[in-house]
Amino acid sequence: MEEVTVIGIDLAKSVFQLHGADASGRPVFRKKLSRAQFTRFVAEHPPCLVAMEACASSHYWEREFMKLGHEVRLIPPIYVKPFVKRQKNDANDAEAIAEAVVRPTMRFVPVKSAEQQARSMVFKTRDLLVRQRNALINALRGHLMEYGFIAPPGRTFVRKLEAQLDAPESMLPSGVTELCRLHLEQIGSLDVRIIRIEKRLKEEAKNDPETIRLQTAPGVGPVSAMAIQAFAPPMEGFRRGRDFAAWLGLVPVQKSTGGRQILGRTSKMGQRDIRRLLIIGAMTRVRWAVKNGPPKGSWLEQMLGRKPRMLVAIALANKTARAIWAMMTKQEDYRDPVLAA
Repeated sequence: MEEVTVIGIDLAKSVFQLHGADASGRPVFRKKLSRAQFTRFVAEHPPCLVAMEACASSHYWEREFMKLGHEVRLIPPIYVKPFVKRQKNDANDAEAIAEAVVRPTMRFVPVKSAEQQARSMVFKTRDLLVRQRNALINALRGHLMEYGFIAPPGRTFVRKLEAQLDAPESMLPSGVTELCRLHLEQIGSLDVRIIRIEKRLKEEAKNDPETIRLQTAPGVGPVSAMAIQAFAPPMEGFRRGRDFAAWLGLVPVQKSTGGRQILGRTSKMGQRDIRRLLIIGAMTRVRWAVKNGPPKGSWLEQMLGRKPRMLVAIALANKTARAIWAMMTKQEDYRDPVLAA
C-alpha cells in the first residue's frame, strides 16, 4: 500500500468520511467510518497531514489529533468549495479538503485552545440572551400597539410600556394584561442574566495584562477587549494592521477589473463579534464628537465634515483595528496620534 501523506476528513456527528492521498495527490483510500471506528483509525494511523473544514467540533478534533502526533490544518469552508467536483456529497467533500490543504497559497484557521473556546462561549451566550430579550421587547411592543399603546424601539422604553400597562385608564382585557406581565418577567430575568455575564467579563478583564492594554485604546471597553482575546487569532499571523482590519470585514468589497478599482459596501466577511463591538465603540465616539466637537484639524473632524456618520464610524473602527494590531504586536499601550503630533 502506498504511503498516505494527507488525509481529508469530512466531519459529522456519527459518520465520518475520509480521503487519503499520497505525496503526488493520487487517492489511496476512501473510507466511511462510525465515530468509534474513526477515533481508532486515526489513532493507529502513522502521523501525517490531517485536514478538516473549520466547522462544529473541528477544534476539538484538531487538539485530539495533535496529541497523536499528526499535523492538523483547518480550512475555511468557503476555500474548500472551489475544489468540490460536480455534485456535493461526503466523499467529494473529503477529497476536496485533501486537495485544498496542499495548495501553497491556502489560508488556514488557527487552532483554538479549550480556554479560548470557553471565552468565546461566554460571548455567544450573552449574544443569545440579548437577542432573546430584544425579541421579547419587540413582541411586547407589537402586542400593545394593537391596543393603542405606543413606545419607541429599544430597551430603555420598556418601563414606559409597563407604566401604561399599570395605568387605571388602560382598560386592557385581563388576558392581555396577564400575558404582558409574563413578557415583562422574562425580560427582567434576561436582564439579570446578561448583567451577570457582563460582570464576569469585566472581572476577568481586570486580571489580564493584555486586556488592560487594549482598553487604553479609545472605543475599546472590557467587553470588546475580552472579545478580541477570545476570537482573534495570534496577531503575528497578520503582516500589518491593514490585514487584521480586512480579516474583521472592515474594508469595502472589491469588484475591480481591467485596472479599474471599484469599491462597494463594507464586506462584513470577517469576525462578526469583534467587528460589531468595534463599530459600536466607534459610533459612540462619533456621537460624542458631533455633540461636543471633534479636535480641531483632526482626521475625525475632516471626515465628519464630508461623510455620513455611519461611514465615519466604520472607518474609525478600521483605524482602531489597526491600532489594536500595533498594540498587541509591539506590546505597547495606545498612543494618541493627535497628542503625538
